[in-house]
Amino acid sequence: MISRRIHLMENTLSEFLDNISNELSEFIASIDETSINKACELILEAEKNHGRVHVTGIGKPGHVSGYISSLLSSTGTSAYILHGTEAVHGSSGQVVEGDVVIAISNSGETQELKATLKTLKVNGAKIIGVSGNESSFLKNISDIFLFAGVKQEGDCLNKAPRASILAETIILQSLSVVLQYAKGLNTQQYLKWHPAGSLGKSIREGI
Repeated sequence: MISRRIHLMENTLSEFLDNISNELSEFIASIDETSINKACELILEAEKNHGRVHVTGIGKPGHVSGYISSLLSSTGTSAYILHGTEAVHGSSGQVVEGDVVIAISNSGETQELKATLKTLKVNGAKIIGVSGNESSFLKNISDIFLFAGVKQEGDCLNKAPRASILAETIILQSLSVVLQYAKGLNTQQYLKWHPAGSLGKSIREGI
């Protein structure tokens, strides 16, 4: 019985990894580089006029927003987390006219995010939407839309966000790379923002 269970677990894991690999390969091949470049230009133009970047999401995409805001900040684009639900309870005050908000939602139809984005648009923010739904509210309200869709999450339930979270992360990592290049970031500048840890040490030691 135990050996059979182990065999089933191994098959499940193998199928999951194969599914994830296939989903991400297909997604990466479909990435619209033009949209990424337009998102980069929107952010650069906002920064010229002293606009700031905010990143928001609900649920698991909310965790992605934390990582992406940190990644952008460490590579030359100051970014701030905007709590997806607190925004309509006062926190939208951190966003002013001319700011850019990156909004992440797999469905693009999350009710809390809808309320937040309506408020932000009225207040003059530009929206970069990231979603796996090209017919969504999020796409329609966005100034720039970045598609981050997959057909399957990778496991047999196909409910918990797995592959979709990776797609959202990859598309926004791609945006961070384009912004980093546009700003001419070098290792010494990066060291100013990341002096500690193995990364900082590797730069100081020229590794």
